[in-house]
Parts: sequence; C-alpha cells; structure tokens
Amino acid sequence: MLLTITILIAVAMAAYVVFPLLSAETSGGTLPLDVTVLGDLKRRRLVVYDNLKDLEFEYQSGKIAREDYEAIRTNYLGEAAGLMAATQEAEQLKQNDAVVEREIASRRALRKSQPKIEYKCQACGYENPLPVKFCGECGARLAAQGKK
Repeated sequence: MLLTITILIAVAMAAYVVFPLLSAETSGGTLPLDVTVLGDLKRRRLVVYDNLKDLEFEYQSGKIAREDYEAIRTNYLGEAAGLMAATQEAEQLKQNDAVVEREIASRRALRKSQPKIEYKCQACGYENPLPVKFCGECGARLAAQGKK
C-alpha cells in the first residue's frame, strides 16, 4: 500500500515537472504588455537614463577617467535627445490620428442622421438594395428620385 502511494506521488511529481517543458506555449515566449511605439520609446529612454546615472556613479567613485566619462556621457545624451524627439514625433502622429478619428466619427454621425433612401418599385413592390434606374425584379423604370 505504501509502495503504491509512493509510486503515484513520484509519477505525479514527474508529470508536474515535465509538462511545462513539453507544452507548445514555452517555445514562443511572451510579449511585453505595452508593445506600442510610445511604450517602446519610453522603455528605451528609461534605460538610457539609468545608464547615465550608473555612469555618473562610476565617475564619482573614480572607476572611469574623465575623458572616457565625457565621451560616453555625450553619446548617452545624444541618444536620449534622439529618443525624446522620436517620442514627440510619435505623440504628434497620435494626435493627428485622434483628429482623423474625430472626423470619421462626425461623418458617420452625419450619415446616420440623413434619411435612408428606399428604392422600392411602384409596379411590383420589390425593394432594390442599390440606387438603380430599373427594378431588379420586374424591369420597370423607377421614379427619378428613387424615394418613397
């Protein structure tokens, strides 16, 4: 009895350990939560700022020569400036997208407020789905306006 319980526990533990290794999800990896352009630029900017702080600390502690410190600091500051400019450009594009979306929403609202034109044949009563001159069912000429 004790041997059976021990074997069952060992099999369960082995399955628990091996299952994640054999599952298909582990091969693809996970995506970060924020995969937008602005999120990526923000992450990169934070990395550059951390690098600048580390560089400053190492210079103050005497691990880096002054010439090396100034050259690396200039590179980091240039990279930070480029990232800030790219962020501003991406935010501007995002604002332009918002303007376009507002225009689309206003045009959709205008379309919904306009009366729907029905193309109903006076001869047979068939409702044509498109603006046509002749009825799709009987071939009779529709009224010029096409309105009911």
